[in-house]
Amino acid sequence: MMSPKQISDDRGSSHFRHTPFQIIHVTGNFFRIWSVYSMYRYLNQTGAPVVLFLFCCLLPSSFIFLILQKPWKGRALSNQQIVPSLINGVITALYFVLWGKGLKSCGPLRAILSEYSGAVLGVLSGVLYGRRGHVWKKVGGLVAMLVALFFLSQGWATSSLSPFYILLRKFLPFYLNKKLPSKDSSDTKEEELVTEQALGLMGMMIPVVAGILSALRRVIARRVSLKNQQKKRLHAITITSATCFLFPLAMWDLVTGSSSGKAVELPFSAWAFLATIVFGIILIFYVDNIAEERLHMVFSSPRHLMVAGACIIVMEIAYEMDFSLPGFIVCCLVLGFGIYEATSLERSKKDSSIKSEDGPNGILGNDFDTSPVLPI
Repeated sequence: MMSPKQISDDRGSSHFRHTPFQIIHVTGNFFRIWSVYSMYRYLNQTGAPVVLFLFCCLLPSSFIFLILQKPWKGRALSNQQIVPSLINGVITALYFVLWGKGLKSCGPLRAILSEYSGAVLGVLSGVLYGRRGHVWKKVGGLVAMLVALFFLSQGWATSSLSPFYILLRKFLPFYLNKKLPSKDSSDTKEEELVTEQALGLMGMMIPVVAGILSALRRVIARRVSLKNQQKKRLHAITITSATCFLFPLAMWDLVTGSSSGKAVELPFSAWAFLATIVFGIILIFYVDNIAEERLHMVFSSPRHLMVAGACIIVMEIAYEMDFSLPGFIVCCLVLGFGIYEATSLERSKKDSSIKSEDGPNGILGNDFDTSPVLPI
């Protein structure tokens, strides 16, 4: 039997061993979110077609993945692995299209947080395969996530629409006098706010669906690959398949743009393209893979949301976006609570019992957060 001192030493050494992986995870997500903001600014300033831009980023990314992973070498992959990976490429292509459209219409903050809506698959898994005692917790988590997404759609994370900003403007007008618009432009500002709110209500569904597709593609990739190396090789096939399926959509953008009399242009920006390719597609795959294998942290988890939230705050301030810190924190807390409840497992059980209950019986069980019972 181990003494309390030995247990504390083991925990300390475990945290020390995981520190480099935590740094890699935070740094990788920071650069990925930075690439999202660069992509958003590029699309807004140039008016470039979203699908065409994503195709031009996926094309070199697929070649890089194929060169790095070489799926044709090593142990031959079976048809039961290749065919689902090709189908997963279709889902990945749809995810990129919807997410890119949502990014352009809703902004980077809403688009990034909407990716965590894929946690609703945990509710589905709990309803179909979970115990009755867990169903109500998952449904409560779903309600919390819907509330958070509703807050985001209403502009709580923006200073112009946040209720906290409105209260401060009402009770502390002198403090916010410099930030307030002039009276002459009040009517124009109100019209802009109404338009933004309407876009938020309608456009939030696009990134939400994209988030669900993103979670679905991760589930399929995890179910198809038995080992980590196979997962990387199959991911190269998936990205290549997504690029092939995205090609006709990109060409359609060119054809429809030229037939309508408008010249379709894709201005070159080295940072926007390189950041999306290197940080937004390639690096983030390996970073998330390290976080899952070493830190036992999946994407749909409160810890992942906490890291992304901190990076979003830095980017919103750096890019001088319309940002409300109190409203953003409230949205993140509600969303994190919803994810925590929607993806919760029976934490009183050991890891082996969790895997035995949710592994063979639950189709979607392994994609969700087991972080409360695993060491960080």
